Amino acid sequence: MTPGEVQRAEEEVLNRARNGDREAFGDLVERYQDTVYTLAVRLVGPDLAADVAQEALLRAWRALPRFRGEAAFGTWLHRITVNTAWTLRKRARRHAADSLEGDLEDRGLRPERAGELAELRAGLGRALSALTPGQRAVVVLRDVYGWSNAETARELGITEVTAKVRLHRARLRLRTLLEGSR
Repeated sequence: MTPGEVQRAEEEVLNRARNGDREAFGDLVERYQDTVYTLAVRLVGPDLAADVAQEALLRAWRALPRFRGEAAFGTWLHRITVNTAWTLRKRARRHAADSLEGDLEDRGLRPERAGELAELRAGLGRALSALTPGQRAVVVLRDVYGWSNAETARELGITEVTAKVRLHRARLRLRTLLEGSR
């Protein structure tokens, strides 16, 4: 099959799925499930990746009638996966904070070291929360997930220069906030 034929075949399957054809959506899932899972692993790690991938695909199914086709289906699904990962990660962190003491004890950390780490984690969380959403997104994608400037810019719909500027400003702001919290 030529690339054009592949694209037309995908568009046909996509149109059927948009009209409620579950089998057609199943074909799309088969085509994209590895990509979605791999992205989820990169965003949240292997512990939450399966949940993120499943939830992202469910959200895609529910939102499919509203898919306008302005971007490729894969790009649209990528965005849903990122949003789902952030939502589920935030939820997981809330639950993890409740059991932080037990987790730190399980790792064999001395209580004073565990307290220091909990304090550092809380300070970093507060500092990240103080950033603008654009700065926070760039920092998380670049410094937490290790994405390149190009990947970050593409994902956020900004130029690479804008991504670099936001990252620089965000790091300066984080440094100021973290030094001020000492």
